[in-house]
Amino acid sequence: MLRTALNGLKVVDFSQIAAGPTCTMLLADLGATVVKVEPPEGDLGRTLGPGWVGKDSALFHALNRNKQGICADLKTPGGLEVAWRLIAEADVLIESMRPGVMRRLGLGHEVLCREFPRLVYCSISAYGQQGPYAGRAGVDGILQADTGLMSIIGTPGSEPCKVQTPAVDVVTGYVASTAILARLMQRTATGVGGHLDVNLMNSAIGLQAPAIASYMSDRVLPKRIGSAAPYSAPNEAFETADGWIMVAAYMGDRWQKLCSVLGRPELAQDARFTTSVLRTAHRDEMREALNALFRTHPTDHWLPLLLAQDILCARIGNYEDLARHPQVAANRSMATLDIAGYGPLQVPAFPVNSLESAGLPYRTAPSLGADTRSVLRGLGYDEAAIEALLTGGDVQATAPAADGTPTAPPPPPGVPATTA
Repeated sequence: MLRTALNGLKVVDFSQIAAGPTCTMLLADLGATVVKVEPPEGDLGRTLGPGWVGKDSALFHALNRNKQGICADLKTPGGLEVAWRLIAEADVLIESMRPGVMRRLGLGHEVLCREFPRLVYCSISAYGQQGPYAGRAGVDGILQADTGLMSIIGTPGSEPCKVQTPAVDVVTGYVASTAILARLMQRTATGVGGHLDVNLMNSAIGLQAPAIASYMSDRVLPKRIGSAAPYSAPNEAFETADGWIMVAAYMGDRWQKLCSVLGRPELAQDARFTTSVLRTAHRDEMREALNALFRTHPTDHWLPLLLAQDILCARIGNYEDLARHPQVAANRSMATLDIAGYGPLQVPAFPVNSLESAGLPYRTAPSLGADTRSVLRGLGYDEAAIEALLTGGDVQATAPAADGTPTAPPPPPGVPATTA
């Protein structure tokens, strides 16, 4: 089964917020054993709301399913020893600290890859591990700004806009998981792992490959054009009598069919509109003509007519529409997490359909320190040693001790006590 493809692979995860957790979630979804190591204050992603599930954010739950969680202070001798024991058994290490931090902790890739030659060590950073910006911190929005993505989002004359979902973070997680799997395959042949430098900057640039290549070819800066695709027309949103509809009819035959459906077949022969290149050059005039026609009827009038002619189209919906989209159910696009004290929460599922994995449940994201005791036992610590680490503050745990008494870390600062 696809969801068990990585069974037996051991991953230790020192990453936070979105990019690293996306990567390790994908590996966990594929069957890897992922141990998420959080500092005493917890992953910062727990505090990023609104969207609360108990005291933790929905973002955290969306990106940390199927993982075990421990809480260890890497600045203490005991916490650092726990990290070393985890790494000694791991196939993959993932970290998202600012370059140099892991090195200062004694966990840099130079040391660990020498000590454990089979280890695949993946560093995820904002700008990379070398170069003039290597020491800079950065998050999704900063890299959307610095790589030009925000310069092409929005409508003419609008203020700079960003993709609201952390698109750069998420695509970086996918890039990292791909790189890790490739290096693991290489390790099978060579017996050697090594270091991977994955960064938000390169991922953001890769995300914009068509637009950047277009600029490099003619050195013309792209303009903000709202919903439109700069390389074809019509390929954009049009206003209907009661909403908006997205239409992609830039192929020759579909353009002619669109004009016929709209009751203006002669538009297809207009000298300004006979090819996609011409329609792109005369986009404003084309949009004015088509918008006037689309506004004459509601979206539900146009959709069946366009689909009957195999014209690519879709209602411009929101997340409420997505939640009841019939294809979401057919594709099993959403997974349900049953979260203690909260109830069911739907989150995007692993995106590849696999019939033999249908119905395979997902483990909810761990509470802070949820698996500390069990992971330490698995590393060979006896109960006295575990209690010493807990008492000394080297680690924290929420799971109950042998006598049933829970040892709970303090909640992250600034997190609401109730769901919103």
